[in-house]
Amino acid sequence: MPKSTDPNLLVGTETSDDAGIYRISDELALVNTVDYFTPIVDDPYTFGAIAATNSLSDVYSMGGTPKTALNITCWPKADLELSILGDIVRGGAEKAAEAGAALLGGHTVDSPELMYGLAVTGVVHPEKFVKNYGARPGDVLILTKNLGIGILTTGLKFNKISDEVLPQLVESMTRLNASAAAVMLKYDVTACTDVTGYGLLGHASEMAAGNSVRLKIDSSAVPYFEDAPSLVAKETYTQAYLANTKFLSDKVSFSSSVSEEMCHILMEAETSGGLLFALPAENADAAIKELHAGDCPEAAVIGEVVATDAAHIEVH
Repeated sequence: MPKSTDPNLLVGTETSDDAGIYRISDELALVNTVDYFTPIVDDPYTFGAIAATNSLSDVYSMGGTPKTALNITCWPKADLELSILGDIVRGGAEKAAEAGAALLGGHTVDSPELMYGLAVTGVVHPEKFVKNYGARPGDVLILTKNLGIGILTTGLKFNKISDEVLPQLVESMTRLNASAAAVMLKYDVTACTDVTGYGLLGHASEMAAGNSVRLKIDSSAVPYFEDAPSLVAKETYTQAYLANTKFLSDKVSFSSSVSEEMCHILMEAETSGGLLFALPAENADAAIKELHAGDCPEAAVIGEVVATDAAHIEVH
């Protein structure tokens, strides 16, 4: 994309950050993002809530507060009852309201495939937003949600696991990252990204590349859904996993002690995942304690920033 020369554009596309930041005044900047995708669950209302949560997440990862949202819908009107669209939009609207964002309307086009999501605008102070880079040697890395969403939702689609697992996935995918963002801001976050389609290591690679830092990740500390390894053993994966693996081939080194299943989980696509953020090591215990006391019981320190000699990730 052509690079903007607007001096008020504080974050554009250059570092593949989660949202754009545009300065309005010395005290106010806008956070702009958009995301939409095809259904990953059967229930229309739940799909709408998941898609909205996912869209709102980019604002939280930038340290911002969501304020307004617009629906984006691709709708196969010849194949589905309009009442289904009503349920999807209601799910999105109620999740936007939970985040404190006003849903202003949106746009729908006739399409052979159903897709839904939100374009979200948030606000942040122009000197206090969080980028996906800036982590420093000595910082630790914290992940706030379990991995394995892409694997488990694919497993459900092909009847490889019980429907009883679905409520756990839905709870995770519809949990706003609002309180996690508040904690990271309180404890001097230096970099943050949310974990979605590029997987944990894909998004971590952007964090490493932004200011050429080397990250070390302890795979044994990474939280994940307990059914994920067995599904990987049954060759359950998304198409995004294949793309992620190719993209990360020269960006990640795995210790021989890391299992094939764990390598897969770390590179697999997530939907509406948690935040991955860096903060000073001396703040880690307090941050984890507060995350656990809130709505992120899975939150864990999963690694550290070890050097500024290269943009690379070591997994052991």
